[in-house]
Amino acid sequence: MNEIQLIRAQLSAERQHASTVANACATAFGRRNAVALSSGSSLEEFRQACVDYLVCVLAWFEERDQRLTDLWQARLAPADAARRALEDVLASPGRSREALEKLEAALACTSAPSPRDGAQESWREFAQFFNSVWSARRDAIDALLAANTRTTDWRVIAGIDADSILEERNRYARVSTTLPAGASLAFPRPRGA
Repeated sequence: MNEIQLIRAQLSAERQHASTVANACATAFGRRNAVALSSGSSLEEFRQACVDYLVCVLAWFEERDQRLTDLWQARLAPADAARRALEDVLASPGRSREALEKLEAALACTSAPSPRDGAQESWREFAQFFNSVWSARRDAIDALLAANTRTTDWRVIAGIDADSILEERNRYARVSTTLPAGASLAFPRPRGA
């Protein structure tokens, strides 16, 4: 495996893990009785582990988008088709920041002093956004980058090093060890599969 393949494998692992964490969190807290259950320390630990993981990894993806923008703006002319394609994808809905806003809204509904009617809907919206809009945007970015064979570009854009790999693995392991009954870290299957 060459270095670009290693970097892409780590990015893929982070995406898959983020997706499974988002879905496990939505499953655990999207239940009708999640508000009553959320006072338990084990569920609170799980919630905190999920939030810590998602905030960290989604921030990394947001930073990668910025580094990608900076790199391509410096390298490609404004009229270049590849630059315009990238700008279109990066301007599309599905930013990591949007996913974090939906997570925050769902958490607010669940942790309110009295249960809110929209808690289940907020968690459903969060998971749906993550699995469709966020994921589709990431797929489009990956497709644009697929032809890039410059190892230095991949290093700059990804910002992955041994420390970040260990941090991601440790955060994911923490989610796994705090997983409540009824929640799963199985990779979500596409509809109809």
